[in-house]
Amino acid sequence: TMADKIVVMHDGVVEQVGAPLELYDRPANLFVAGFIGSPAMNLIRGTPSKGGFMTEHGEMLAIPLSAKVADGQPVVLGIRPEHFEINPSGVPTEVIVIEPMGSETQLTARIGGQNVAAMFRDRISAKPGERIPLQVRPDLIHIFDGQSGRRLS
Repeated sequence: TMADKIVVMHDGVVEQVGAPLELYDRPANLFVAGFIGSPAMNLIRGTPSKGGFMTEHGEMLAIPLSAKVADGQPVVLGIRPEHFEINPSGVPTEVIVIEPMGSETQLTARIGGQNVAAMFRDRISAKPGERIPLQVRPDLIHIFDGQSGRRLS
């Protein structure tokens, strides 16, 4: 936030150069996606299939993908915590921890066989163990190649 341009390096290799929000909004790869932002971007591994996305834990998520990816191609979905919303048509998600933080509520939930972080500006009345439907707009989902880690969308 103090610079006009940031250089993100990993093991001596420049991964991406750009303005802070450019790196946040369009990370070039999985390293940058996980490095920029707090809490970090959620990364869910799996494969696209007809009707949604199959996580590597075998759960089908009804998430439309904006990138052109082949059925069965290993990909990683990247979802920023603040891009989740509670919506009746969302994916049923188990609440693990809920942390009211004054103006925000941080939630740890289990989706696709793994824990994810979600941030809400509203107060959420859910309790650990409850299931709530979470959804993300398809245009806010980042898609990375599961092998190279490079951005696909």
